[in-house]
Amino acid sequence: MNSKPIAIMGVFAIDLAFRVNRLPVWGETVLGSEFRLGPGGKGSNQSVAAARLGAQVHFISKVGSDNFGDIARRTYKEEGVDTQFLFSSDSETTGAAAIIIDEIKGENAIVITPGAANALTTDEIDLARTKIAGSAVFMTQLELPLPIVIHGLNTAHGLGVSTILNPAPACALDDTTLALCDYLTPNESEAEALTGRRVASLEDAESAADQLLARGVRNVILTLGARGALVKTSSMTVHIEAFNAGPVIDTTGAGDAFNAGLAVALSEGMSLEDAARFGCVVAGISVTRHGTAPSMPRRAELERYKQAYSRR
Repeated sequence: MNSKPIAIMGVFAIDLAFRVNRLPVWGETVLGSEFRLGPGGKGSNQSVAAARLGAQVHFISKVGSDNFGDIARRTYKEEGVDTQFLFSSDSETTGAAAIIIDEIKGENAIVITPGAANALTTDEIDLARTKIAGSAVFMTQLELPLPIVIHGLNTAHGLGVSTILNPAPACALDDTTLALCDYLTPNESEAEALTGRRVASLEDAESAADQLLARGVRNVILTLGARGALVKTSSMTVHIEAFNAGPVIDTTGAGDAFNAGLAVALSEGMSLEDAARFGCVVAGISVTRHGTAPSMPRRAELERYKQAYSRR
């Protein structure tokens, strides 16, 4: 497979996941049915997922000099993710996330504290310029401080490397930042935060995507959960159905699976439409399993579904 590496900048956080039959209200305690602890953070999940799909991945981040940081490095060694630019902080602890999962629907609510990743500096990103320059795609998210995200996008953009921004967690972005995005991958709530438009239908999704294109984004891939994804460019509008790989167990990390699949497919030269289909297949498999990084499928598992994402 002839493809360039992928550079991903983001957060590692330990996931503490609890399965419950309902969310507690303030001041209330509810009994959970299951607890799991494992590696997480959007950038980390995307890195692991992309590596499992066969990509060479350079991960740019920072962790603490603690047990959680040790788990991060051990995870990347096992998964084959390059950690040359995974920096360590002696003063900040590694990030953590609390994930509450509905034991019936598999839906989730998440609180994340990025920890040491918040201390990543522009100088440290600049040290990775050579790795970024040699990559097919640079991908990042909004779990890092916004000035750091913008610096990463600016760096890749200036080096002529395609950029993917997964704008999660949701926040408003100015037009200058959006103009740095070759590919923008919001879900419905993130698209609403970016545009002020409620996204409740495909027509709403199209209108939101049009607004984002008008503000400087070159390609919008709006993920729609069980309804799949809408791909919108200046010359194309395509609705891609979600991929059903079996009963939904846990949707945590589905967006990360989609973004990793999209990035890997683009790095391999797939068309945007096929890349989005590939992302839907990766995400569709991931939600049939528990956890975040552990749920990410390996490339060999996708071969049986190849006709679902490739029309070549």
